[in-house]
Order: sequence, then structure tokens, then C-alpha cells
Amino acid sequence: MVPDLELLPLFRGLEAKHLALLRPLFERVRFAAGATVVEQGEAAEYLYLIEEGRIAICYKPYDGESITITHVEAGGLFGWSAVVGSPHYTSSGVAVEEVKALRVRGSDLRRLCLKHPEAGVAILDRLADAVSTRWKDAHQQIRAVIKSGIDG
Repeated sequence: MVPDLELLPLFRGLEAKHLALLRPLFERVRFAAGATVVEQGEAAEYLYLIEEGRIAICYKPYDGESITITHVEAGGLFGWSAVVGSPHYTSSGVAVEEVKALRVRGSDLRRLCLKHPEAGVAILDRLADAVSTRWKDAHQQIRAVIKSGIDG
């Protein structure tokens, strides 16, 4: 359980009752520089929120070398496959430097959203906002993808 979830920008201002539902789902984890946090093709279990450090998101095409797609820094999220209901991670996440992160099981987050729809809407909006800043007018698209993963 993460008692100080509301201190993170992603959850700042979220209603106390929604934070109370989220807190027991998250755990803090650490990864040394060079560690593979998620592996392309492995079962997609966790969504990660970086508190400190940086992750390289890498993709390996079946017929080529692995390429770095982007980097995710403090405040960023990765491991989306776990939330949208994909059975496997579509890329790898490798710690470029030591990483301190929070993680939540995608299945737990989806279950919370189904059981508590009001909280689900608030949480999905925040998750969609977290990635939609990366490209223009993406909030609605991201929210739809996340919601479709929850609705199954």
C-alpha cells in the first residue's frame, strides 16, 4: 500500500474516497540501472508510474535489432498493455538509471473501475491525460482504448 499517493502529480486533487480505493493496489518497486523492467512478449501484468529515474522503451521487430522508441521519466507511465487488457507487453522497458516506481496490477485496476464506476471515470481520465499530452487531441482516443480494455 502507498500511503502518500495524493502527493504524486497524477493523483493530486483526486477525491479522498477514490484515493482510498487506489492505495491498497499500488506498491513501490526499485530497479537498478540496466535492469529490464518489462520484456516485450511477456505477460502484461503491471502498469508502472515512475517516481525517480528513467526508462528506455524498446521495440524489437521480428526481423531486426531492438530499437529505442522513447524514454519515460519521472511522472511518466509505462506498461500500458496491462491496463488495456493486452495479454503481452508490446515493447520492453529498460532502466537507463536507477528507477523508483509505483506499480499496479492491470487486472486490479480494471476490477476497481468496474466495481466503482465513479472512481473508474476519474482514474481513467487521469491516466488518459498522462499520455495524451504526448500528441495532439489524443485524450479521447487514449480513454477509449483504456475503457475498451476494462470493458473487455
